[in-house]
Amino acid sequence: MSSSDQIHPPVPPFTREMALLKVRRAEDAWNSRNPEQVSLAYTGDSRWRNRIEFIKGREQIIGFLTRKWAMEHQYPTKRYSRTSLLLFPILCP
Repeated sequence: MSSSDQIHPPVPPFTREMALLKVRRAEDAWNSRNPEQVSLAYTGDSRWRNRIEFIKGREQIIGFLTRKWAMEHQYPTKRYSRTSLLLFPILCP
């Protein structure tokens, strides 16, 4: 495991509080609009799909996010990710 692929806490199994912390950290990274910082949250061999575009690895993630955020000036990350915490009691009893 390279230093850029290190596991960053919190890691499963999650309590509700740890899940909330993980969501907040993800929101903070995405809301920074810093593609390099966001890419570090994913493994070096990550694969993404955005409609017809297939993205592999951090270098392509950085390029994709740079293009995406150059066009999008408002990105409501918190609105969607915090909503998913409502499912926490169901998914992690």
